[in-house]
Amino acid sequence: MNVIFLGPPGAGKGTQSKRLEEQYGLVQISTGDMLRAEVARGSDIGKQAKSLMDAGKLVPDELIIAMLHSRIGQPDCAKGFILDGFPRTLGQADALDKMLSAENKKIDVVLFLDVDEDILADRISGRFTCSKCGATYNEVSKPPKKEGECDVCGSHEFKRRADDKRETVVERLKEYRNLTAPILPFYEKTGRLYKINGMLPTAQVTADIEAVMAGK
Repeated sequence: MNVIFLGPPGAGKGTQSKRLEEQYGLVQISTGDMLRAEVARGSDIGKQAKSLMDAGKLVPDELIIAMLHSRIGQPDCAKGFILDGFPRTLGQADALDKMLSAENKKIDVVLFLDVDEDILADRISGRFTCSKCGATYNEVSKPPKKEGECDVCGSHEFKRRADDKRETVVERLKEYRNLTAPILPFYEKTGRLYKINGMLPTAQVTADIEAVMAGK
């Protein structure tokens, strides 16, 4: 079973991907992690990617697809894989389908976590973590039980990611909408797209995803 998770930043793709990975024995593939691994290995593809990145250039789709081709051919992907964060554009979606078809493989399910962007921006911009143990919190949905004190370790020091500022989050959502949202019809017309209400409680989102997977 080969799965793609789509949805804007902060929609919960990582959390749900991890659950599918554990339950079905799939391998979650992050193109960013994959790219860094190829560079670290010093493979031919990694060297090409590094030279481009060092020059401040984007890694072209063809190189990403070539790395994916190499990655999914490894033994741990025998039961299938989950792509989180790829494809991002219509061109990448088309290239991915062609590459998989040449290997007699395909994307079976595309799970789209549909969320309200305004609420999502508030949710993401309210995130913060304990500086000591890394426990995560949210000003609105998950504040510490005692204000200013970590529930886990009792620390009083917290931190926020720089890119979790509301104005930054809004820009990231805008970029997603402009680039990635247009690929939804690409998967919808082939009957592979399943819209999941990402605004529901996490357990319900999981149950809805399970219902889709059970029918495949």
